[in-house]
Amino acid sequence: MGPSPDGRQNRDVFAFHERSRRPPRDPINALLSFVYTLLVSECVAACEGVGLDPQVGFLHALRPGRPALALDLMEELRAPLADRLVLTLINRKQLAPEDFIERPGGAIWMAQEARKTVLAAYQKRKQEEVFHTVADTKVPLGLVPHAQARLMARHLRGDVPTYQPFILR
Repeated sequence: MGPSPDGRQNRDVFAFHERSRRPPRDPINALLSFVYTLLVSECVAACEGVGLDPQVGFLHALRPGRPALALDLMEELRAPLADRLVLTLINRKQLAPEDFIERPGGAIWMAQEARKTVLAAYQKRKQEEVFHTVADTKVPLGLVPHAQARLMARHLRGDVPTYQPFILR
């Protein structure tokens, strides 16, 4: 069954109703979970790179094994890096309904080729330059977690009076 000329099949497959995790129950949630996993790994590395413990955060509850501070840092980057990437992949039809596999119990997984497509697009997105207001210059989006972790560390150590979150303009 191929896609209809007006794209209605893709619209039905990629409809977003609600966030579902562990397991994702539709292709959008599978994509979001995959990209969020990539992003949280970057945020953990950014926190550790400036000497902050990624497990101790402010916004997310402290739980064993949960990188609360990295998740806090990730909130600033969720929309410009992860959510926008998922929407772009779908709108440009870089992923198709066949790229998703339903597993027993209703979980939806991405096929190997789909993961490769997402990873390549994620790496490309990280190279796009954005304006960082605190640095007052353009930086690759992939360096923003590290810049923000550094700003957070400086604030926590008392070097700067406030923490300025990243806002894409």
